Amino acid sequence: MNKTKFHFTALSVLLVGGILFACQSKDTEPIKKPNILFCIADDATWRHMSIYGTDWIETPAFDKIANQGLLFNNAYTPNAKCGPSRSIVLTGRNTWQLEEAANHLAFFPNKFKTYPEALSEKGYHVGYTGKGWAPGTSLNDDGSKRELLVKAYNKIKREAPTKGISNVDYVANFKSFLDQKKSNEPFCFWYGGHEPHRSYEYGTGVSVGNKKLSQLDSVFPYWPQSEVVKNDVLDYAFELEYFDKQLDAMLTVLEERDELENTIIIVTSDNGMPFPRVKGQSYEHSNHLPLAVMWKKGIKNPGRKIDDYVSFIDFAATFLDVSGYNAQELGMHPIQGKSLKRFFNSDKSDVIKPEQDYVLLGQERHDVGRPNDVGYPIRGIVKEGYLYLINYENDRWPAGNPETGYTNTDGSPTKTEILELNRRGENKYYWDLNFGKHPKEELYQVSVDENCLNNLAENKDYQKIKLQLKNLLESELKKQNDPRILGRGYIFDNYPPNKGAHFYERYMRGEAVNAGWINESDFER
Repeated sequence: MNKTKFHFTALSVLLVGGILFACQSKDTEPIKKPNILFCIADDATWRHMSIYGTDWIETPAFDKIANQGLLFNNAYTPNAKCGPSRSIVLTGRNTWQLEEAANHLAFFPNKFKTYPEALSEKGYHVGYTGKGWAPGTSLNDDGSKRELLVKAYNKIKREAPTKGISNVDYVANFKSFLDQKKSNEPFCFWYGGHEPHRSYEYGTGVSVGNKKLSQLDSVFPYWPQSEVVKNDVLDYAFELEYFDKQLDAMLTVLEERDELENTIIIVTSDNGMPFPRVKGQSYEHSNHLPLAVMWKKGIKNPGRKIDDYVSFIDFAATFLDVSGYNAQELGMHPIQGKSLKRFFNSDKSDVIKPEQDYVLLGQERHDVGRPNDVGYPIRGIVKEGYLYLINYENDRWPAGNPETGYTNTDGSPTKTEILELNRRGENKYYWDLNFGKHPKEELYQVSVDENCLNNLAENKDYQKIKLQLKNLLESELKKQNDPRILGRGYIFDNYPPNKGAHFYERYMRGEAVNAGWINESDFER
């Protein structure tokens, strides 16, 4: 054989073999699963992230995530109260599918595995800082504490700018979490800011946050347009900005550690702002929440604004989808939500078929304070710019009984001012809107009436729309085996609260009950 030809042939074989080996290695190399960073503010209404048009609050980190990812214009929690809203996030199931966890101050049922628990079992490094699932109690079968988010990272503290802001150093604890991660290990982390939950240090929005009353031309029209209320709102604004600053620092940490590209980041809130007629109710400002999603490696055509309706039941579905699992193989109960991944590769703002483009709402018992610990059951639907609500027990007080301080509304200067105006006989209008009883049905065209002041439920021109929404709502609730629609709604009232049981009866007997989330002045003597 010609020596030169032999060398050429041998070299060709080596080159081809090397290329084939390289291709095989590339094909067989496991794709690195994405990291997950879920960031949830405590009590922030959608309207107040600056990218949505508010100019007296600055949220540059949220806005950055929206601009470099996706901004959702119509994201809703089904239940606008901390505990049940977070239960929905963790399980991907609607509130009426969660038994005790439909309620606030609940015992979390052992039967429901959360997505952090499931991903931890599949090799994810999992943890959280700040507020996780709360308030409520979760126990293992042996009676030990069950951590629904696997492990808390809250040991590192810092000096907070006000007494109302948590001293948990969210960023330092996030770094500590990452330091404990193996180099090839994907992570799943929950940043649960305690802000802007009450209580606030009154006036610090101006004195510490450098806000000015002149920045607020007006507040929501169902509150007095007073200096007291405006200060209260600016205190809230300052705390919301604090949440955003911690988020910004976390983005820097990810960038420094070369983890930003392959981390899916979701930022939202659990329910609307902690003010009367918002948190704990089922109106537009209660359930409509901010939502921005960024995943540099996984979202094409970033910067889009999504107008489709999405629900909090979609988060768990998304996390399982991007990590390559399904609920069944993880031992979770079936997830009701749909993955948001369908928006990631699209170039459109509307992906969902019109007939499927809606969200369902519902609540049962929130804070204790009514006779026999009963709740205020509501079901609702948002579709095509309308909000329809059914108040099943509208003889009850929606914000809680007057004599026990309207316990479903956090104590605040705004609440106090509305109550005092009514007591002095100076203005009953605000009291009616914030604390009065509701009609059996409510229908609002929230696309033009986001304050939900014009109830169209009895308007003859809107009966067709109301009937269509009611039929769709009830049909879906039946499919999901909602006990309330099946005539067994009483079971939600029978689930015991994890604390404060028989609050109403004990208070009426003269006992000094623990009511730390409301003010002494809230009680109607």
